[in-house]
Amino acid sequence: MGKLSTHVLDITQGKPGAGVRLALYAVNAEGRTLLTTDVTNADGRCATPLLAGEQLTAGKYELVFAAGDYFAAQGVQVPEPRFVDEVTIAFGVADAEQNYHVPLVVSPWAYSTYRGS
Repeated sequence: MGKLSTHVLDITQGKPGAGVRLALYAVNAEGRTLLTTDVTNADGRCATPLLAGEQLTAGKYELVFAAGDYFAAQGVQVPEPRFVDEVTIAFGVADAEQNYHVPLVVSPWAYSTYRGS
């Protein structure tokens, strides 16, 4: 059975993004439903998969990362309002038997993601 995982990479400091708060939502026609929240560990990862086994179903999801709060806690000086603040990655799971890894590569000025395994 598949699983969903994530991690955060801070490209301004060249290190994992430790202590980033995140929330995972399921998205459907009625809106979005909060499934779980977590905080990244010293390796920039969550200690356990966000969803695994029967919890992971085909459908649409959103991961919301508190990137702006993370950079503020790191002492990074950025203007208010922050250019990158809450980062939302909207993605789909087509086959719940596969592993989906959705990392965030982030700085105070840009971010990207990709599908890992």
